[in-house]
This record gives sequence, C-alpha cells and structure tokens, in this order.
Amino acid sequence: MTITVRRATIKDLHAVASLFDVYRQFYREAADIDVARDFIHARMTRNESVIFLAEDAASIPLGFTQLYPTFSSTAAKRIWTLNDLFVSTTARGHGVGRALLEKAKEFAIADGAARLELATAHTNPAQKLYEAAGYQRDNEFLHYTLPLDK
Repeated sequence: MTITVRRATIKDLHAVASLFDVYRQFYREAADIDVARDFIHARMTRNESVIFLAEDAASIPLGFTQLYPTFSSTAAKRIWTLNDLFVSTTARGHGVGRALLEKAKEFAIADGAARLELATAHTNPAQKLYEAAGYQRDNEFLHYTLPLDK
C-alpha cells in the first residue's frame, strides 16, 4: 500500500471530520458528524492545531493525527502534544500509524520543539506502536485531570 502523509488544509475538512467522528466513537462518544466537523473546522480556521492526513495512492483518507502546541517552562521551548491518532480499520496493519507518527516527529523537530507528548488509554493496543516509534512511558511524573464539564 502506498501511503502519503501531508498537512491537512481546510479543503480536507470533510475527510478529516469523517475520520475524527469515528475516532471519537472509539472513545465511546456518540456518532455526530456535525460536532466532528465543527470541532475540526474551528481548529483549522483558528490555527489551533496541526493535522496530518494519511492517504492511499487514490487519495482515499486512511488516518490522521492532530497535534496541539504547549510549552515547557523549564526547557523554554514548545512541546507538541500528539492528542489524536486514528487509522481506519481497513488500513490498520499497513504502516499508516507509523507514517503519521514519523510525520509528526519530523514536524516537531523542524519546529524546534523540545519533545512530543501523548497520552492514551491503558487498554489502547496502539501502545506497542508508540513504543516501537521511540515513545517512552513516563515514570517520573504523575498526571492529574480536573474534569470541568460534568
């Protein structure tokens, strides 16, 4: 399978939103293409994230990853948070996830970032992919969450 990964633009809104809707369903959210489209549209038009889209030779969308910027006060540099990574079920096992991770890494290096970070569910089988790509489990810091919307 030939895989091309490129930065998504507003012209890719439908393709990315469709993948994003299925991604949200993986995390037990209800299918809602309007929510997915509106959310992705806002990120793109406000320049709040960087999205990479993987496609096959026929330009069929295979997956995406979305990065959000944050900063390290101690390193005094940008950090990119790899918040979303999704590969369609029909494209899994063909190197799409690996290609998306590599593109994110290339982008972060070119941007001069201190590091890429990600968090994933304890049950997510993609952990093997992340570790194979060089991501290391954080054993130094505890991460806490304060839910505000429930």
